[in-house]
Amino acid sequence: MFSATRFKINDSPSVKFYKAHLFHIANHKLYYQPNGFTLIELMVTISLVAIISAIALPNYQTFLVKTRVDNQIARLTRLLLTTRNSAINLQVPVVLCPLNASNSCSTDWQSKLSVFTDHNNNNQYDAGTKEVIITTKSMVTNGDRLEYGLGRTRIKYAPTGRTSGWGSNGTLKYCPNQYTDFSRGIVVAISGRLYASADINGDGKDQTRSNQNITCR
Repeated sequence: MFSATRFKINDSPSVKFYKAHLFHIANHKLYYQPNGFTLIELMVTISLVAIISAIALPNYQTFLVKTRVDNQIARLTRLLLTTRNSAINLQVPVVLCPLNASNSCSTDWQSKLSVFTDHNNNNQYDAGTKEVIITTKSMVTNGDRLEYGLGRTRIKYAPTGRTSGWGSNGTLKYCPNQYTDFSRGIVVAISGRLYASADINGDGKDQTRSNQNITCR
């Protein structure tokens, strides 16, 4: 009878390399976790971002416009209060108006506004005299509009704190470009008091106390 003889075959270097390569691939598939996105996941993400942007951007633009209008109304309110308080404290007439090249008050309320003492009541700033410019406000930008009554050139306060002369009382209106529904205003009464407009009837637009919508020409 013949007994089985076992033969031991040594692996060649090429066989060892092949086995090691197979072992590496098996372990790589077993433990490897991908870190990126698949094409479908990327497309879904881009679609969601586009939808959210389409919804959020108009609301964000509305927020920016309303904030700009509110800031301008606050700045104009401070300017009017400065004009009135200066007239009372200095006991001289004080004017708020847009000055033209000859330092006379004009109807161009879009331009830079100046607050100055008007000792001789001529409704213009006389440089080189005891009249002084107290403060200024920069011109209106972004295509917005600022108006104050048809043909009215200045807001003047007497030392009593009341408005002085024809055309001093009225409504200062600020209208943002392409967003007229967000227009706001400040009513200047004969008594010198100020009243900011508000949405009285809940229609999303500001009105004066007499229920007049704030609109610019």
